[in-house]
Amino acid sequence: MKTNLAKKWVLITGASSGFGAATARAFAGEGSKLILGARRVDRLESVAAECVKLGAPAAVVHALDVGSTPSTDAFAAFVRTQTEKVDVLINNAGGAHGADTVANGKDADWEAMIQVNFLGLLRVTRAILPLMMQNSGSSILNIGSIAGRVAYEGGSVYCGVKAAALQVTKSLRMELCGTGVRVGTIDPGFAETEFSMVRFKGDQAKSDKVYEGTEPLTAEDIAETLVWCASRPPNVCIDELLIKCTDQAAIHKVHRRPVTK
Repeated sequence: MKTNLAKKWVLITGASSGFGAATARAFAGEGSKLILGARRVDRLESVAAECVKLGAPAAVVHALDVGSTPSTDAFAAFVRTQTEKVDVLINNAGGAHGADTVANGKDADWEAMIQVNFLGLLRVTRAILPLMMQNSGSSILNIGSIAGRVAYEGGSVYCGVKAAALQVTKSLRMELCGTGVRVGTIDPGFAETEFSMVRFKGDQAKSDKVYEGTEPLTAEDIAETLVWCASRPPNVCIDELLIKCTDQAAIHKVHRRPVTK
């Protein structure tokens, strides 16, 4: 059964792959109009074409590097050429770079994670918020992580920026109280996307090892959850959701099945 999302404008950052692309397809199936941003415009265009086939009345794309204020501002200017209001903003762009300890950490990895996961969330929200303020029932949904709630070795900066993003979400929720704009965070645990390939800089063997013997969450699992959050009645705000696959009881407690070689 269709939700109340038909013809609503949904903006998704990091929409070229993973959670972002799956979320675009899920909202397309609800008849939403899509604005998709990411650095890889060629992949964005492919996702947009899929979304039109799935039922999106519109699916437009524009280059977006959330780690850059000029890029974010240019993207926001493009959004204003498409619509006067945004109904759903999904801050999805992010990622981990490296798994070094603090003692062995690299500035480039640290700065990339801070720029995209933390400052990028702030930049995009600041730029798009004026298009949501007079739109009671609109939603800002931030993609967080279990790493923002529980630290682990080799994840100091990623855990730190996701914890900071969680606090930004909570602060924004209070700042917007009374406007009708809803703010929430969806925090996945073990999920198999390009995440580990990016973290391990293209090392397929290391990436595969992360999920070996498990049944992790999929991008589609998170996409369905985002549609559910956004389609609640205007008086309902889903503040926080922590989502783990059944095999993950805690960040270090994961059931792994024997792997047959």
